[in-house]
Amino acid sequence: MSLKLAFGGKGGVGKTTITSLIARTLAALDKETSVIAIDADPVSNLAAGLGIDETRPITPVAELSDLIAERTGAQPGTMGGFFTLNPKVDDIPDRFSIEKDGVKLLVMGTVQQGGSGCICPESTILKALMNHLVLARNEVVVMDMEAGVEHLGRATSGSVDALVVVVNPGKRSRVAADKIRKLGRDIGIKNIVILGNRVRSEEDRQLIRESMPDYEILGFLPEMEEIVQSDREGERPFDDISTIPKELKEIAQKLMEMSKK
Repeated sequence: MSLKLAFGGKGGVGKTTITSLIARTLAALDKETSVIAIDADPVSNLAAGLGIDETRPITPVAELSDLIAERTGAQPGTMGGFFTLNPKVDDIPDRFSIEKDGVKLLVMGTVQQGGSGCICPESTILKALMNHLVLARNEVVVMDMEAGVEHLGRATSGSVDALVVVVNPGKRSRVAADKIRKLGRDIGIKNIVILGNRVRSEEDRQLIRESMPDYEILGFLPEMEEIVQSDREGERPFDDISTIPKELKEIAQKLMEMSKK
């Protein structure tokens, strides 16, 4: 199965938790398929959702200074000059990821200077790596994005199966979803869908439907006490992934169907 998914949403909607649960569910549903979870949010905490020991050192790709210098021919932190624009990156996912329960975690990191659109060795590596993950690998790639989609370039966006915008019930979600949809459309992502999270009633479902009538709604997830309790205890929710709510499994199965279209 080859499936490329990007998850977006404003802070606090549960985007990272949902991303980790979808990645783990997809790995459980199809054990023959490799799943790579990409942490592309500057506030990186996807490791906790995947149950990876946060005391284990995970160096973001953007901070692999020696590797970046070797592959691009330029020192990180430099601007201008000459460096390779198509560096070798195909070995990075296996060398620098950490795996647990069939999901490999790869932390991208951020470029610390020059702005999100800078042409520098770090951004060149990140974009080349994202190109490789989306275009060249026959795997499931699940990306936890920040509110923007800066790691995705125009060359890769057309091959993303879906940008899933996680929202909570409330009219404010419309504003955030519109901003994320615009960013996605600007770089060519065609399939942009809504996933309602922390939905407690039919009234909540209707509120999302009425405030976002021009969006395709992938599904709704209920408020889950397991997630609240796990967060209090510093553990990943649904340690036994087979105990996830049926709504979450159904959404994962819908996403799997996208790989067949």
